[in-house]
Amino acid sequence: MSDRPTSDATPPPREPEAPGEDGVLHAAPGRMRIAAAAWRNTAGWTVGASARAGSRLVRAAMSGEPPTEFFRETGAEVRDYARRLLGIGGSGDESGDAAPDSSDATSSLRDRGAELLRRSADVRFKEDTHPAYERILDDLAPDEGRILRLLALQGPQPAVDVRSGWLPISVGSQLLALGLSMIGAEAGCRHPDRVHAYLNNLNRLGLIWFSRESLEDPRRYQVLEAQPEVAEATREARRSHTVRRSIHLTPFGEDFCEMCLPIETAELEALPGSSPSSGGGGSQSPYSP
Repeated sequence: MSDRPTSDATPPPREPEAPGEDGVLHAAPGRMRIAAAAWRNTAGWTVGASARAGSRLVRAAMSGEPPTEFFRETGAEVRDYARRLLGIGGSGDESGDAAPDSSDATSSLRDRGAELLRRSADVRFKEDTHPAYERILDDLAPDEGRILRLLALQGPQPAVDVRSGWLPISVGSQLLALGLSMIGAEAGCRHPDRVHAYLNNLNRLGLIWFSRESLEDPRRYQVLEAQPEVAEATREARRSHTVRRSIHLTPFGEDFCEMCLPIETAELEALPGSSPSSGGGGSQSPYSP
């Protein structure tokens, strides 16, 4: 009888092999594989970085390099690795990352400025209105349109400050009321309590300006100083006086009104649903110039 094993002999059972590192990563769920790979890369980089930092420190000490330079370069290496690990583009220190963005913004602004100057030199380029007019219209309240129309039709309007004391000087006196006027009533504003805010916004937009000079006709101030608002302000102090001012359209505001607002009554009447009698500014003041 032959000692050779038969072909149908069953091989002895093999002990299960411990799964290798690649097998574990392949068998784990997706998130676990990502976490395991990140841990492996981080651990490997940490060991390598520690060794490089140690040798770098020795060389720095032997060469007499300042410690600040060593820590700056080491910190830059850490930040560069963190960017690569997180998938963030770019490398170098933080100031180097911010510089391209700032440079790009400056370049974009200069390109726009160059285009602006190119158009100014182009005799064929025609600009009918100022490019800011459209944005200004979006920043105006309806009552502010009434105020602009009043100033365009009737010219500068009187305004007064009320101060304590009898002498017409600001030294040693107290301001009791600022910028009182009849603009809200004359323009027919629906919200007269907001007139100060309206005027501040129109001044912010460059459409009006507050002058320290008074108007030539003193009768306009006499009517204003007889108003209840002014009388109430003067009663706050035993001695008080008014300082006469005026409110004007700027040249920019005059052009804006001419280009954007229906100033004349005929234009306003032609608008759908308009009513000049209730729109304010339609009646001429007896003291208008």
